[in-house]
Amino acid sequence: MHSPCLIVSIVRKGWGDTVLEATMKSGAHGGTVLFGRGIGRNEQQKVFGIQIEPEKEIVLTVVPDNIKDMVLAEIVRAAELTAPGHGLAFIVPIEKVAGIVHLVQERPEQ
Repeated sequence: MHSPCLIVSIVRKGWGDTVLEATMKSGAHGGTVLFGRGIGRNEQQKVFGIQIEPEKEIVLTVVPDNIKDMVLAEIVRAAELTAPGHGLAFIVPIEKVAGIVHLVQERPEQ
């Protein structure tokens, strides 16, 4: 059995669906999009001299660890994460998870 991992993708507003489609194409079963704000070194934007915080979309995707690298690579490609200011993605190991039966199969007690 493969351990689940969480891929967190923080992308520009409007790109969450692109990330979701990319993850599904590469084997994920779904994802969750959250909305947020933030600013990075390459996003120093001003409107009328006032600094603004660009809106972001955060995509949370739980995948088995055996496909995590492939899914991450597809996210990087689809969301253009190699370009400055386009966002970032990272993987976090998950110790325990509930509610996604198709990814977690309990072993019977022996």
